[in-house]
Amino acid sequence: MSITYDRKTPHRFDVVGSYLRPEYLKEARKNYKAGKISEEELHKVEDQAITDLIHKQKEAGLGVLTDGEFRRETWHLDFMWAFEGVGHQPTTTGLPFAGEDAMIDDTYLTGKLGYKHHPFVDHFKFVQSFEDDKTVAKQTIPAPAQFLEQFEMPFALENTLKYYDNLDDFHEDVIKVYRAFINELYAAGCRNLQLDDCSWGLLVDPRGPQFFNTDQAGLDKIKQEFLDINNAVIDNQPSDLTITTHVCRGNFHSTYAASGGYDDVASFLFEKENVDAYFLEFDDARSGGFEPLKYVSGDKKVVLGLVTTKSPLLEKKEDIIARIHEASKYVPLDRLYLSPQCGFASCEIGNKLTEHEQWKKIQLVKLVKKSGDNAYMTFSS
Repeated sequence: MSITYDRKTPHRFDVVGSYLRPEYLKEARKNYKAGKISEEELHKVEDQAITDLIHKQKEAGLGVLTDGEFRRETWHLDFMWAFEGVGHQPTTTGLPFAGEDAMIDDTYLTGKLGYKHHPFVDHFKFVQSFEDDKTVAKQTIPAPAQFLEQFEMPFALENTLKYYDNLDDFHEDVIKVYRAFINELYAAGCRNLQLDDCSWGLLVDPRGPQFFNTDQAGLDKIKQEFLDINNAVIDNQPSDLTITTHVCRGNFHSTYAASGGYDDVASFLFEKENVDAYFLEFDDARSGGFEPLKYVSGDKKVVLGLVTTKSPLLEKKEDIIARIHEASKYVPLDRLYLSPQCGFASCEIGNKLTEHEQWKKIQLVKLVKKSGDNAYMTFSS
């Protein structure tokens, strides 16, 4: 009997997108920054590392392929750096995560935003070349709301207003560059796009007013702004482009930036954001319960991130299946999917587990999915 593989994401057995970088790739990037190898030589190492990764993804039975974000230093900033009007430099302070500062580049405006050919399009085309009748490539990028957060939070706002008289004009330019990028990506053949979005994670944290230097009314205004800019980009796209989003609370070297359930953002994010599916973090108590899923509107799908990428500790299959059935009280089982809770290496440093442990996590997701095929759930590719 032949099996038909879905060309749309998510798949019942899926991943968020990033993987641990092999040591030889980390070494090549270090040598490139030190001037010991050329950009072309670095690209060759990246190509080899991504080729190896894609073979491993296929061997693991994954139907969705990514480049593991192997060409990036961070999950979000490299995307922003490729636009005109965005600059960056090594940080001296970093960003505060739980117990550790994320020493990722300070990123800021140097002028008005503009679009030119984006390297992520070429990155996608490389992965796409490995597609076959059992696999499909997806591209991950930071959500438009994440872009706003980067340049409008209190530490960045004064600089942003050097180049824009008001934030409405800035928002218009963000929408323009995102639409230009997606148009180019679509023309290259991409039909599965994932918007990674930690902005909602900061909003659910009890320290949200402190993060954004505002009160509860101000937070509600920010939620609406984030919703509006995401939908302004999503609603302008071709009908055959599947757009999903991944929402988490930060992921750096197995640490996190925020805590809190989805309750306070559910009526914005789940009810009104016009994505096809949500990849959601539900791996520990910081993520809260499943009840906010009752706000998921229409026929949107929910990918439950029940397997943590922050620890090598392997969850029990039976516990995961039980939690899926618990979530089905709020979203029908046929619209529930499964993945690890986040990427394994949102930044080049990666999380605190080995590559072997990473693949054991992925195999666990596959095992649960296979169990669902046979008895527990209506999971299928």
